[in-house]
Amino acid sequence: MAERSFASEVEKLRLGAGERFHGEGILAVTKALLQAGVAYVGGYQGSPISHLMDVFADANSLLEELGVHFESSASEASAAAMLAASVNYPLRGAVAWKSVVGTNVASDALSNVASGGVTGGTLVIVGEDYGEGSSIMQERTHAFAMKSQMWLLDPRPSHRLIVDLVERAFELSEASNTPVLFELRVRGCHQTGSFIARDNKRPPMTVGEAAANPRRDLDRIVLPPANFLHETEKVEKRWPAAIDFIRRHALNERFGANRSDVGIIVQGGLFNSLNRALELVGLSDAFGNASLPLYVLNVTYPLIPDEVERFCAGKKAVLLLEEGQPEFIEHELNTIVRRADLQTRIVGKELLPRAGEYVAAVILDGVSAFLRKWAPDIAPTEESRDEPALAPALVPARPAGLCTGCPERPVFSAMKLLQKEMGDFHVSADIGCHLFSILPPFHIGNTTMGYGLGTAGASAFKPGDRRAIAIMGDGGFWHNGLTSGIGNAVFNGDDNLTVIIDNGYSAATGGQDLLSSRADNRIRRTKHPIERAVRGIGVSSVSTITRTYDVAGMRDALRRALTSKEKGPKVLIAQSECQLNRQRRVKPATARAIREGRRVVRERFGVDPDTCTGDHSCIRLSGCPSLTIRPNPDPLRDDPIAHVDNSCVGCGVCGEVSHAAVLCPSFYKADITINPTAADRMKARIRRFVIGLWQRRSARALAARAF
Repeated sequence: MAERSFASEVEKLRLGAGERFHGEGILAVTKALLQAGVAYVGGYQGSPISHLMDVFADANSLLEELGVHFESSASEASAAAMLAASVNYPLRGAVAWKSVVGTNVASDALSNVASGGVTGGTLVIVGEDYGEGSSIMQERTHAFAMKSQMWLLDPRPSHRLIVDLVERAFELSEASNTPVLFELRVRGCHQTGSFIARDNKRPPMTVGEAAANPRRDLDRIVLPPANFLHETEKVEKRWPAAIDFIRRHALNERFGANRSDVGIIVQGGLFNSLNRALELVGLSDAFGNASLPLYVLNVTYPLIPDEVERFCAGKKAVLLLEEGQPEFIEHELNTIVRRADLQTRIVGKELLPRAGEYVAAVILDGVSAFLRKWAPDIAPTEESRDEPALAPALVPARPAGLCTGCPERPVFSAMKLLQKEMGDFHVSADIGCHLFSILPPFHIGNTTMGYGLGTAGASAFKPGDRRAIAIMGDGGFWHNGLTSGIGNAVFNGDDNLTVIIDNGYSAATGGQDLLSSRADNRIRRTKHPIERAVRGIGVSSVSTITRTYDVAGMRDALRRALTSKEKGPKVLIAQSECQLNRQRRVKPATARAIREGRRVVRERFGVDPDTCTGDHSCIRLSGCPSLTIRPNPDPLRDDPIAHVDNSCVGCGVCGEVSHAAVLCPSFYKADITINPTAADRMKARIRRFVIGLWQRRSARALAARAF
């Protein structure tokens, strides 16, 4: 069950020539692929292109009608290897993943396909997850494009342009026999826009037809002697062909006035932010009519020397907006300008931050400083700038955390309890929701080395009197962890403990199904237990906890694994359904039942204000977002008491933690019955009568003692 269903939106992908398409950027990209006659698509989900993979899955019936093969790849390496279909056949193929970590995983296959080259157009759609919305290390795709000689498109966020550039990217790939990287930024993926559709195209050759007519070109295989010729071919044939194509089809754009003394060169993906910054000081409008010349690099690699020369000629200075470090584009621009013997000053990182996302406020500061120095007649004054209503420094930080009712939270509560008993452990963390355990209130996790590499990250620790603990999710397990982690531990006889968090989905990337998902999937095979795979690879010490909310049971299972006399890798599978996906499934069904008048019982937990002592141990060991504090009703006590707000989903972790840690008896569970039956109403009356009877009796006893 993916985070969001596009079942209704994918019908827009059937629009024909002349019809207006309106929707999200990821839907526009999918439509563009179909219009371009793509033969196969694949990829691995991850921000910001997770929904692109979800669109592919929801549109699978349409893809099949057109003869397009869709593969939900096991990893980015699997997706990149699909591009082998375009090496010898005129098949257009597209794959997608999160950058830069996805590109790192796929690098072996990408380097091979970039070296040998392609016959059919190949497009690698990378979700450029850089800057404020990122969840990964801050790196860019640009370095990989330069290293492997793959052309890099960074389109201006416009539906019409992005759709056109998808088709041009395939043509560019075919004209230069080179794979093309196509960056999609977070804002571009999720912006809403329109364009005039074209008819979808059935691929001239399907993958089935290609397999039935095998072709072979030894010069495309990366083996001596051909591989020694590939680099020469890249520079002497493919590079000039790419430059010629980009120039002839005007893939880069010019905007703004024809002012001759200054100008701005900007990465295409930053254009909207630049225009907004200029708009704030009256140097542009909402339609991009800037008061100074702009050169938009929709292709950031390779650069087109004669276009750069024409733009820079006669200008005193040109400002370059290039995110990140190193400043690859700035270096190349300086080389082009010097070789052309132009005296134009290229201004970049000297006025702009060397690192971090170039949001509108950052760009505005850089542009203002540039214009004050090089074009003071149009430089914005302090009075012309709109000050934010609330300074960013005053906005409280909102660290990432586990969702309400998350089944992973009790695993780490149990580990905290065990640490109090046995001392601290080295914990090798992994990528996924469970990585939030490194933050308060758990503070668990010493390192994280990549998706599915939690167990491998602990492999250097050969325990003396204390085993290391590795954490891995079910998504990471199937992505990389089975072989690189568990298999490696078996082969080397490691004696550490791996805790595999099995919540039933690839939860961190949007709730997509996995091999081990318990859900039915009409186009994929599921229900393959992780324990069977672990035992199959050679682990003998394996146990599965089927209800992680049992904090005491989790603590005891961890203790047994850490103190076992048996040598070799230990695996504990902590299994409970992702609460977010469960709520997506349960809430619509519950709402429907209530509308239909059927009986519905909802569990809620609460805190007895008269019993709570206000020590907040439950919050420190759980951290559930529904656990908060409220003023103490007792006028003789100052400490605020714990409180469970209305977002509670009834998982029971707060009470379980309190019980396992022997904290306090203040938690209670209440069943809220909606559309009660006659029997429910009778039980409620009896309970109220009995409770009232005891309350009156207690009140009389207290009154008697008072006298």
